[in-house]
Amino acid sequence: MKNMMSRRAFVGASAFAATGLLAGCTTAEKPAGSAGSAPAAAEDEGGSASAVELQIFAANSLEKAMPEVEALYTERTGVTFADTQYKGSGDLVEQMRGGAPVDILITASSGTMDDASEAGLIDDSSRQDMFTNELVIVRGENADVTVNSLEDITATEGGIAIGEPGAVPAGKYANQALASVGLYSEPEGENGTYDASIADRVVVADKVGTAAQYVSTGDCTLGFVYTSDVYRYEGIEVAYTCPDDSHKPIVYPGAVATSSENAGAAADFLDFCMGDEDALAIWAEYGFELA
Repeated sequence: MKNMMSRRAFVGASAFAATGLLAGCTTAEKPAGSAGSAPAAAEDEGGSASAVELQIFAANSLEKAMPEVEALYTERTGVTFADTQYKGSGDLVEQMRGGAPVDILITASSGTMDDASEAGLIDDSSRQDMFTNELVIVRGENADVTVNSLEDITATEGGIAIGEPGAVPAGKYANQALASVGLYSEPEGENGTYDASIADRVVVADKVGTAAQYVSTGDCTLGFVYTSDVYRYEGIEVAYTCPDDSHKPIVYPGAVATSSENAGAAADFLDFCMGDEDALAIWAEYGFELA
C-alpha cells in the first residue's frame, strides 16, 4: 500500500510541476528559491550580507519530510533553518500567541490556520493550501485485528489512540469520523463524549505522532493517524481508511508569520516547497499530495 500511494502522489506532483503552473510562473520561469537561484541574504547593521536563517513551526506529521526539503533548499540557496518545531498545530499557534519568533507556520488544518489569522499571527496574503492527507486507522504490523468499518472498532479490544482534539487536528478529524457513526457526541469533533462502547478505551495523545507510537509499541491496539504517519513509523500498517465524507477535508495551509524578519525569504521557501520537482518528490515519498 505504501508503494502504491507513494507512486500515485509522485505522479500527480510531477505532472503538476511539468505544467509550469507553479505559483503563477510560466514554463520559462523558475519559482523563487528553485535550482540556480542565488542564495538569499539579509543586510546586517554594518551593511554587509549575512545568510538568512528561517524558523519554521510545522505540524507534527511533517517531522520526517520537512528536514529533507530544508536540507535540499540549504544546498540550493544557502538559506539555513533554526530548530524547526514539530508539534500539534494548536500548540504551535499558542506558542506564537506567546511571542515565539516564527517565520513560517504550516498547520494540519484550515481551522487552526484560521485561528492564527484571527489573532494576527500570519500574513493572510501569503497563505496557501499546500498538502492533503488521509485519515486512517492503524494497527500493529501483522496484528490479528480486522477493521472494515468505523463501527468495527467497538468489537476490538485494547486501547484506541486519538490525538487531543483541542491541539491535534488529527484528533478532531478522528472524532468527526466517529461522530458520523454515532460513536462521538459532537459532529465538529471537539468538546463531546465518546460512546460507552469505546469511552474507557480511548487513549489521548499529545500529537499525532504519539498516537502512531502508541500503536507501534503495542500500548494501543488501534490509532487514528494520517496516511503520512505510516511512512514515519515502523511497526504499523493501515487497517482502515476513513471515508472522506466522514470528516472535514484534511488540508495543510502554510503562511508567512507577521513576526518574520525574513518575510521575503520565507515566502520564497514556501514557493520552493510547492514548485520544485525534487521537493515534490520528497513530499510524495512520505505520503503527502498537493492540495
